[in-house]
Amino acid sequence: MADREKQTVLVVDDIPTNLDLLVETLKDEYRVLAALNGPEALNVVRSSTPPDIVLLDVMMPEMDGYTVCREMKEDLRSRNIPVIFVTARDQDEDQTRGFEAGGVDYITKPISPAVVLARVRTHLALHNQNLALERKVAERSRDLYETRLQIIRRLSVAAEYKDNETGLHIVRMSGYCRVLARAAGLDEEATDLIHSAAPMHDVGKIGIPDHILTKPGKLDPDEWEIMKTHTTIGAKIIGEQDNRLMIMARRIALSHHERWDGSGYPEGLTGEDIPLEGRIVALADVFDALTSRRPYKAPWPEEKACGYIRDERGRHFDPRLTDLFLDNLDAMREIKANVGDDVFDE
Repeated sequence: MADREKQTVLVVDDIPTNLDLLVETLKDEYRVLAALNGPEALNVVRSSTPPDIVLLDVMMPEMDGYTVCREMKEDLRSRNIPVIFVTARDQDEDQTRGFEAGGVDYITKPISPAVVLARVRTHLALHNQNLALERKVAERSRDLYETRLQIIRRLSVAAEYKDNETGLHIVRMSGYCRVLARAAGLDEEATDLIHSAAPMHDVGKIGIPDHILTKPGKLDPDEWEIMKTHTTIGAKIIGEQDNRLMIMARRIALSHHERWDGSGYPEGLTGEDIPLEGRIVALADVFDALTSRRPYKAPWPEEKACGYIRDERGRHFDPRLTDLFLDNLDAMREIKANVGDDVFDE
């Protein structure tokens, strides 16, 4: 077997002769790395090419093996690497401590090369099976996520058709949401969730009568009360779900018309009581609505739209998000330039 195809074993012991014996035992079947102490071992497992399994002595200066193992298990980069303790400490309480620290097995010294090889083979085989299973689960999860995402996009396009807006509105505003979420410091997963869920913000308009939804003039008070129900209708369409994407889509549908000062709807929430994703979508949605052509209005110039957003800072919009939005106008312009009103997104 070529060396690059071999799996990697890290052996850790502060006594060089013990390391030499382990290396000699394993070198024909595995690529073997060696470390003389705990900190050195942690550097190896946190490197860009971590080992597949670790054989770890317990009694070492600076940092004992139990501590090394616990630190590995607390670190996302190394938590899944199997650890086998190799030590002269063979009391029941020693083994219990090893398993509690996260070890998968316990080999006592003096070692038997045959036993070491058998244990390493067994635990690498189990580890490889677990990795294969995790990959299958991840693939199924991705497929399920993509299916939900396509449903969201189709429903969102249906809502835009009914509202006489182009389907590209949802493409642009979800792009603005991604930029703003990233600027607000959200991690990549949360940013992607907002980007994917934002298109469902107006899905409730499917339930609004056409004579209200497409009325070219100002709505009367009764019509306006009906129009406001698109938020709660949207929440009902999405329903009570148990996955993060749909949960976020429902919160956005409910909260994207809430206002920082409490004058919004449907619940009159104020400030940070409004979900962050709702505050983000509110800005993105208004900016795109103002700067886009509609059957009943010409697009506002960017300067005028930004002036409105600036004026509504602390009233309609979250002050911090307003500042971040205006600070990231170049990115918003790029999205708008790449997603115009002259092409419909299928």
